[in-house]
Amino acid sequence: QVQLVESGGGLVQAGGSMRLSCVASGRIFSINTMGWYRQAPGKQRELVASITSGGMRNYADSVKGRFTISRDSLKNTVYLQMDSLKPEDTGVYYCNVDLRQYWNGNTRGYWGQGTQVTVSS
Repeated sequence: QVQLVESGGGLVQAGGSMRLSCVASGRIFSINTMGWYRQAPGKQRELVASITSGGMRNYADSVKGRFTISRDSLKNTVYLQMDSLKPEDTGVYYCNVDLRQYWNGNTRGYWGQGTQVTVSS
């Protein structure tokens, strides 16, 4: 009933830029926090950045000053602009959205399918 579709991953050289997008669709009443996580090979999934419905942003220390998260609430879309990419940014990036499907429903978290980001040195 809710789908998250990510796009924008791929291969980029160190120092380059990439923009990820995630669109939420389906039965949605309201969206709270939207965020991006990543998982490198052999490591746990970690928060990269998040943005609340009020526009408050939170970043992992490792990406501060290089990544920018934004959202378009009318389009139910969250973006991650990644600049000055480093090889250690390589991983699968997942979109996560906290939303309610109904006015009287509970808030639940949904995950996208993930998109691979590879930064070559």
